[in-house]
Amino acid sequence: MILYFFLALIFWLLSWYVNIKLSVYRESRLTKILAPVLFGVSVLLIWEASIPSFNISPVILPSPSSVFARLITSIPTLWEDLVQTAIKGALTGYLVGCSAAFFVALIVDRFKFLERGLLPISNFMAALPIVGTAPILVTWFGFDWHSKAAVVTTMVFFPMLANTIQGLQMSDRIHKDLMQTYNASGMQVLIKLRL
Repeated sequence: MILYFFLALIFWLLSWYVNIKLSVYRESRLTKILAPVLFGVSVLLIWEASIPSFNISPVILPSPSSVFARLITSIPTLWEDLVQTAIKGALTGYLVGCSAAFFVALIVDRFKFLERGLLPISNFMAALPIVGTAPILVTWFGFDWHSKAAVVTTMVFFPMLANTIQGLQMSDRIHKDLMQTYNASGMQVLIKLRL
């Protein structure tokens, strides 16, 4: 078993030598790809050979082949987790938070008394750490994707609100006239709200 480790070490030294030789040549697409690939393959080979050579417990450090085999057999579970977390939770929360903050910012920009009332709350909520708000939202919404979406919505809403209000306040009369000149139909709703 030590033989595998020494063979992997020899491969690593050879790939190191090849990388040194590649660095002398003019930079091309092949040299940009070959150097990291050789490094990655050599690290994986040394890792794979070290596990049986030094009798390392797979609980402490599993071999790359066992990690890859487990990854392949767990694809359905990983897909369900991806859909649950990224698509349902994060993407839904992001879209809800951004769109709600945008429309609230339009209303706040139209009515100035709301700005004085909502911006301090917005700044307070944006300063709260996620560690403090996430348990409350999980208690309210449960452990399903709804709580993840609520956490993302809360984290996205307040920075988006503050930045959209600031952006709307920075637009001058000349910008509105320019949009009307260009017949920017999507912007005419915003122009009418601002006027």
